[in-house]
Amino acid sequence: MSVFVNRTLNMKKIKAIGFDMDYTLVQYKTEAFEEFVHGLVASKMVETLGYPKEVLDLKFDFHLVIQGLIIDRHHGNLLQVSRYGKVKIAKHGLTPLTYNDQQNLYKNKVIDLSSEQYQSMDTNFSVSNGVLYAQLVDMKDKGIELPSYEKLSIDIKYAIDLAHSDGSLKTHAVNNIEKFIIQDPNTSKLLERFKRFGKQLIIITNSEWWWTEKLMDYAITPFLKEHKSWKDLFDITICLASKPRFFTSKNMFLKINPDNGLMSNHIGPLENGFYQGGWAGKLEDDLGLDGEEILYLGDHIFGDVLTLKKTFNWRTALVLEPLGDEIEAIKKSQDVQTEIDGLMEKKAALEVKLNKLEIKKNESPEDFKKEDLGKIYAEIDKINTLISDNLEKYNAHFNPNWGEMMRAGQEESRFADQVEKYACIYMTKVSDLIEYTPRTYFRPLKRIMAHEICEED
Repeated sequence: MSVFVNRTLNMKKIKAIGFDMDYTLVQYKTEAFEEFVHGLVASKMVETLGYPKEVLDLKFDFHLVIQGLIIDRHHGNLLQVSRYGKVKIAKHGLTPLTYNDQQNLYKNKVIDLSSEQYQSMDTNFSVSNGVLYAQLVDMKDKGIELPSYEKLSIDIKYAIDLAHSDGSLKTHAVNNIEKFIIQDPNTSKLLERFKRFGKQLIIITNSEWWWTEKLMDYAITPFLKEHKSWKDLFDITICLASKPRFFTSKNMFLKINPDNGLMSNHIGPLENGFYQGGWAGKLEDDLGLDGEEILYLGDHIFGDVLTLKKTFNWRTALVLEPLGDEIEAIKKSQDVQTEIDGLMEKKAALEVKLNKLEIKKNESPEDFKKEDLGKIYAEIDKINTLISDNLEKYNAHFNPNWGEMMRAGQEESRFADQVEKYACIYMTKVSDLIEYTPRTYFRPLKRIMAHEICEED
């Protein structure tokens, strides 16, 4: 896979490279992991919160949601929103909203994502959450006694947090690590290459020390050629960073003893080693680097990229694993897209003729022939039918419920807009960088604006 460039990034100037761990340095077998989380959270809701036993019978469907959707907690809806904040596709639980119902509810207004009414699903970790929410809304509407739509979302989050805090999620995952975690030798190769080129390597993760150690031991250490373990490879490792607060709040660092996991207060400059908590500002100062000399890679558009870009001037890279499937779908649908583009050009030409006839009708009625108007409308109707048929063929290549992740209809999705605004580069996995030297000068393609598309007179 390629690395995709939104703004210029000269890797020669990058002296330190930071990484998130989950879904960044360490790749997950997403469908298997989210299916396990879905079942575990459902059982927590029954056992701890008193939900009906029917919840245990819910079957996980990986394709029910995609990354970048929004939950409307007040109405029990899942939304796909355009870059302009307008709802393009909406489902009430598992049921698609009709266009009229969608318009009546949202009135083509901009969705205010700062409102508590809305919950963003911006990472792969959101999949099980979204699937379970949609299913519970559907159960409630079918007459099973369940809390309000808003309370459903609160209870799901509580059960997810409980699964993390009581150890049931991560203990099972570690004991079955080969089922959930991908080993990619190219990631280790890339990291050692960065090190040879003099880059400082840093981990900044929200995960606990013990979880970080287990996953890195499995995913990175076995494939290292020049280091005994990942602990020798990375200069600084920061766990339980509490991103995005790591980029906004001045919290103190704790020093971790890697032999036993015990922690102590840390006073003074950060040195090579292992830490918990802290603040990006102190890290930057102690590295002695300007923000433009630090590149950070993560998978969470808000927690890893957007907040960082707004508070510091570090360079940013987004790891977007679902993009791989979307790119393959785009390649397979190219012939259909070409056909649609050609039909749209014909339709546009006919609409120009239509407009001229409408002008003639009003300004030169003596030269206007009604049958000419009818012929054009008939041709446009035929083209619309062909476009509709081809759109069905095109959409069949993408998610059956939501279509493309990076588009909402013809427009870019809200998620794609955030990627474009805040990620300097993006890719499907960290090891995609293996095709580029650590001195690569990434340059974006020139973006064509509407007025720059010149047409012949």
